[in-house]
Amino acid sequence: MQEWLTKSAADLGRDIAKGAIDPVDLTEAYLTAIKTHEFSPRIYARLTESRARSEAKAASIRAGSGQRLSLLDGVPISWKDLYDTAGTATEAGSALLSGRIPMRDAQVLKNASAAGLVCLGKTHMTELAFSGLGLNPVTQSPPCINDFAAVSGGSSSGAATSVAFGLAACGIGSDTGGSVRVPAGWNDLVGLKTTSGRVSLTGVVPLCAKFDTVGPLARTVEDAALMLAALEGGRAVDLRSASLVGRRLAVLSDVVMDGLESKVQAGFQQALDAFRNAGAVIETITAPEVTEAIEIAGILYTSEAYGTWAKLIEANPTAMYPEVLARFRAGASHSAPDYVAAWLRLDAMRQEWNKRIAAFDAVLCPTAPIMPPNKQRLEDDGSYFTDRNLLTLRNTRVGNLMGGCAVTLPTGQPSVGVSLMGLPMQEERLLRLAQGAEQALQCGAEQALQS
Repeated sequence: MQEWLTKSAADLGRDIAKGAIDPVDLTEAYLTAIKTHEFSPRIYARLTESRARSEAKAASIRAGSGQRLSLLDGVPISWKDLYDTAGTATEAGSALLSGRIPMRDAQVLKNASAAGLVCLGKTHMTELAFSGLGLNPVTQSPPCINDFAAVSGGSSSGAATSVAFGLAACGIGSDTGGSVRVPAGWNDLVGLKTTSGRVSLTGVVPLCAKFDTVGPLARTVEDAALMLAALEGGRAVDLRSASLVGRRLAVLSDVVMDGLESKVQAGFQQALDAFRNAGAVIETITAPEVTEAIEIAGILYTSEAYGTWAKLIEANPTAMYPEVLARFRAGASHSAPDYVAAWLRLDAMRQEWNKRIAAFDAVLCPTAPIMPPNKQRLEDDGSYFTDRNLLTLRNTRVGNLMGGCAVTLPTGQPSVGVSLMGLPMQEERLLRLAQGAEQALQCGAEQALQS
């Protein structure tokens, strides 16, 4: 059973379909692993054992009678602690929401349950999702899979580590400025940022509703595609025959390539080499609108975040980690006219960006410019926290600001991801491209081992 914990969600689903795995046994294997793992208390905020066992039993009956609901019917997954779960506390990593118990499931959880997926429980996250580091001294800070003394990336920190440590087949996170892609990149996973407005946010605790998106953190591109379909209640894109041959890829040179740490630079170059060897045509582009968008990001994010949470925060500010509190309060310094003007300018910049990248299949950049920082140093040095947080989110935020979809893939260099950004609502096209990219990266890794 131990080998089940490292299989992809799709492979588990196929084994269930063949009768090689019973969903009840699979769920018990995950629950046992969670209860006995040394880092489990830092990864899971709470388990939904009764629900998981009930859902697994129902999936087992369906499998035995040939009535499975989807390929993932009976596969156990985790949920970031901002997805409402009926009867189970959903606190978004914040003492401000302690004891908050919703009456209904979030719409995406309803959809996933309708596809037969098993809910294992809720994973830890950054307070109210407002940091890319994954540090949360108020609740828990999950460790990075490659460096236990480092943070795992956020804000979907537990979602990523639940998968990386073999405690869930897939994790459902959210991405407002990089909160799926950063932890996916730092924990060697596939992370999909969907287009804002595509996947339902009903029943999801908000940070910045105009930027918030739902997305899976998975072991493979296939798993990400299947999970997108489950979250939406639709059909997964056909990934067969995916290839990079003749694909036009653009490397963004503005801002995102500045000051890369050496391991990040090496991993990104390794990915580019693999893509070229697989037949992709790669060009370098500049996009001045990206630089300008990053410059006004502070107005857009902090204004909406503080406007959403100010009343609750100021009623009990000492309940928050000071560095996250300061991020929220920064929104009070911006005027309403400045906020409206920033959105008008961003809308115009998005049009410029979409025209610029329309001729390419995707735009590439390193997922994060730095490696996972040390947890203790972040806690001890507030200025270091602020600097590392802004730098961590710099590259991923481009995808949110420009309003498209994006996916990060592991490069083969531990904790280094490569991001592929696409046009809005083009997730299926991007996932097919990512499937070809994943195959190219795997081929490159195999050739490196043989040489």
